[in-house]
Amino acid sequence: MKFRPLHDRVVVRRLTSEEKTSGGIIIPDTAQEKPSEGEAVAVGPGARNEKGDVVPLDIKAGDRVLFGKWSGTEVKIDGEDLIIMSGSDIMGIIEQPVAKKSQPTPPKKKAA
Repeated sequence: MKFRPLHDRVVVRRLTSEEKTSGGIIIPDTAQEKPSEGEAVAVGPGARNEKGDVVPLDIKAGDRVLFGKWSGTEVKIDGEDLIIMSGSDIMGIIEQPVAKKSQPTPPKKKAA
């Protein structure tokens, strides 16, 4: 990508929403809500505090983020629909659950 956000701005790619309900009903594109979940594509260096120091953002490129419904400005960069928003518009980072290590099952005792 040939775009670098400034200050505390973040470029987000919306993740596609599910086209079916849990009951199997297909939702047409016109009736689907825009998802408020996306992937951070590029992150600016951070905002400046009162002293003039740059405070870096907690978000990094590649993070899955949750943002407000009306957050940011939709733009098209390199033919891709993206959203540019302030770091404060992002509500949180969605962390992928770590798979639990399965406990080995003890061998069954043979009946005598």
